[in-house]
This record gives sequence, structure tokens and C-alpha cells, in this order.
Amino acid sequence: MNGIIALYKQRGMTSFDCISKLRKILHTKRIGHTGTLDPNVDGVLPVCVGSATKISELLMQSGKVYRGTITIGEAYDTQDLEGKRTAKVILKDPVDDRAINASLAKFTGKIMQMPPMYSAVKVNGKRLYEYARQGITIKRKARPIEVKYFKQIKPSTFNKEEGTQEVYFEVACSKGTYVRTLAFDFGKSLGYPSVMTDLTRVQSGGFSISQTKTLAEIQELFEQGKTQQFLEPLSEALKKYPIVSLTKDQWQIVLNGGFFDPRELATSEKLIQLQYQGQTRALYQLDNRYNKYRPFKMFLN
Repeated sequence: MNGIIALYKQRGMTSFDCISKLRKILHTKRIGHTGTLDPNVDGVLPVCVGSATKISELLMQSGKVYRGTITIGEAYDTQDLEGKRTAKVILKDPVDDRAINASLAKFTGKIMQMPPMYSAVKVNGKRLYEYARQGITIKRKARPIEVKYFKQIKPSTFNKEEGTQEVYFEVACSKGTYVRTLAFDFGKSLGYPSVMTDLTRVQSGGFSISQTKTLAEIQELFEQGKTQQFLEPLSEALKKYPIVSLTKDQWQIVLNGGFFDPRELATSEKLIQLQYQGQTRALYQLDNRYNKYRPFKMFLN
């Protein structure tokens, strides 16, 4: 069994929980996810099965899209609702949407982000959350991220009784981005405490939330022998890479791990997928030192 599952991860489960359950459902151990989702976040979790585990790194590097809610007026030590409240400000009037949009725009492009204390980043051999749980704050280095856009998806709402304001957003960002930190920094730029109160990943690894299946749906389909209804082929996960269809002679070269001149394949793209008899058999990478395409990932079986 080889391919990609666009899994809908439900809230309350860890990414490891999902992998563990899928191994039991599919009766296979060769399964891996493409980047964790916090237990309190739901949405798209691409899962690689069989030879597709070879491309998990490529899928992890792809951009992700999230939708969620930021509450202005409160702050938590975890930057989401899982921790303890550390600040509370009563808003007498709502923040103008133009000011909100201007603040969101500040966090787009290539920027530096400080990882939160409640994160799995390692410092001196320990996870930051291990220090945080002991009440220790560690000096950490900001890391480069890229945010394609960070925008409102509908007008914000003001709760006069609570003195808070809800901002509904969508963000497209690179691997390693902490969306809850974006939410915290957004509020800080407005001069208010803020916290991420809801988050769903709607796109990851080239798959959208409309393509996902739940664990229960996957189990039912597997028991009915309908694996094709939840197991996407490698070509679907690699669709952003140009396809070169191989001749029989070229296929023999691939079987032997051979190299190709770009003219033989009539392309000059950096990374290409080679198909034979309608199936993706390999990813080849252009080596500029020799101007040759060489094997990058092989899926010969």
C-alpha cells in the first residue's frame, strides 16, 4: 500500500494518536505524518503510506493555510486557551477594522519570529515547554518564516459586555510558523493583549480540507476494499512538479539509477517527476555542476 492520505485530524487527538490508529486500521507500520498539529487544532494532516514516506519531507516544506479567531483583550502564557491568563484589558470601544488590517499586514513577507516558550523547540537538549512548565524563561533566537498573507475573512465582532473583540482570519505561511505567536504579536502591535482562540488547518501538502477523510471514514472504506477513495497516488501529492513520461529505454536507465541530459527529457526545471506507464516512478533533480538530472527520490516498486 503506497500513497498519501489527506486525513482530517479531529480536536483532542495528537498527530501521533492518528498515526497509531491508522497503523491498526491499515495493518501496516510504514506510515508517517507530515508535520504535527496541536491537539486543540483540527484540519488537514497529510499522512504518507509505504513508499510515499520518502516524500514526507517535501510535503512538510510546502506552505500551509489556516483559518481561525483572535480575541483582543486577553493574553495567555501559551498564546492559546490551553494555558493561564496573564493579562486582561476591557475594550470600551471596538478597534477599527482599518487598524486591524494594517496590523495584520505588518506580519506578512519574510519576517523573524520568536518561538513561544510553550513549544517543542529544543534549547540545550530540552524542549522549551519543559522549561516553561518549571516556570523558567529561556533566551531564544528568532527564526525566519514567510507569511504570504494574513487577512480578515469577515468583519470582526465586538462583545461590549466582555470588553473583547473577535478577529476572524486566514493566514498562508511557511513551515515552522507559530500561528498563535502571530496572533499574540498582532495584538501587541495594536497595543492590546490578544490570544488565538480557534484554529483550523485548511490546506497542507497540496491538499485542502475538502479532500480529507476522518479516521472512521477511512476504516469503513478500507473494510469495504475501497482504498482508492482515501489513498491518493504519489502524482497527486507531487502535482506541482512537472511530469516527464519515460520511454521504455529511458525507464531502463532509471531502473539502473542513471543520469539524464536535460535535452533528453526536454526540460530544465529544477525538480521533475518521471512517470512510466502512467505511474510516478522517481523524482529527479537537476545537478547544475554537471548539467545532468540525477535521482532524488525513487519509487520503483
